[in-house]
Amino acid sequence: MDIHALKQEVILYSKKIGIDKIGFAEATPFDELRNRLIRQQELGYQSGFEEPDIEKRVRPELIFEKPRSIISIALAYPAKMKNAPQSKRGERRGIFARASWGTDYHTVLRNKLTLLEAFIKEKAPEALMKSMVDTGELSDRAVAERAGIGWSGKNSLIITPEFGSYVYLGDMITNLPFEPDAPIEDQCGSCNKCVDGCPTGALVQGGQLNSQRCIAFLTQTKGFLPDEFRSKIGNRIYGCDTCQTICPKNKGIDFHLHEEMEPDPEIAKPLLKPLLTISNREFKEKYGRVSGSWRGKKPIQRNAILALAHFKDETALPELIQVMKEDPRPVIRGTAAWAVGKIGRESAANTLKEAMKQETEEEVLEEMRKGLAFTQVSNELS
Repeated sequence: MDIHALKQEVILYSKKIGIDKIGFAEATPFDELRNRLIRQQELGYQSGFEEPDIEKRVRPELIFEKPRSIISIALAYPAKMKNAPQSKRGERRGIFARASWGTDYHTVLRNKLTLLEAFIKEKAPEALMKSMVDTGELSDRAVAERAGIGWSGKNSLIITPEFGSYVYLGDMITNLPFEPDAPIEDQCGSCNKCVDGCPTGALVQGGQLNSQRCIAFLTQTKGFLPDEFRSKIGNRIYGCDTCQTICPKNKGIDFHLHEEMEPDPEIAKPLLKPLLTISNREFKEKYGRVSGSWRGKKPIQRNAILALAHFKDETALPELIQVMKEDPRPVIRGTAAWAVGKIGRESAANTLKEAMKQETEEEVLEEMRKGLAFTQVSNELS
């Protein structure tokens, strides 16, 4: 078999099926990554969503028998929304991060990788392959960096010369010895805008992310959001794009190459109030196809409540009071109580006091006391 010719055929086929960029890397251990991951673990910077076994993340031979190379693919996604609805008084809207616009990227990339696997298998019947998108053991970014897809930016994302950091990544390990591509030289230079501009200081330094402080991670948690982050979440209901939008390498970047990635404006930038009482069935029907739905409706609803508090939307008080009194979930009741106090100020004091008489959960009562404290501060100022 002419492996060089096969590589060229794979590259041509990848373009035919809509893969925007493809690179090839050796399947040797990622020793430098191991050191970074160990340090992240020691500092408590991991999100908890990643593969817990560091060795599986850095040694391809532990998850695939006799790996010879790894293929990395990238698909560009849009950076701007066409016909984006405006958030206005009484009709405030939240926002999903760009990576959650359109059809769930896991589905889109897996379909591309499945087609690529079938093509390679037809050309080389002895080929063995294992594909991964985001949830696999390997680090997609480390593979992409080694394969020359882009460089690892200070925002901890892969930045490509063509598409900036607005790319989804996928990997395929194989027993075929494809010739590796050369990595791209780091082009961040002295720029530190993403580190300086991170709303929560999650980017500790260039390339080092404390996931526990990252808004993209925090919007996916299911418990009470820590107090220090509630004023920083803004109207984000899933994910955060600040370290992308602030990056000079993303200036002017906006590719609309895949129809399935085009956002539905009413889903990507939804009205907040309807989210408060949406049923499980309604949530699945409307949001089930986007990646931001993977944790279910609870984090989205909690974030929607915080967004209404961010806007100080007094028109939402009736809905928030109803949620505070009737929702069966303590996190949602408590967050609503906090928001009622934040928005309503002195007019909310009696409402909160009455609700406290009926509440039995201590963690919800604590949120009600926080909400009540807002009303007292307001009275003192007036």
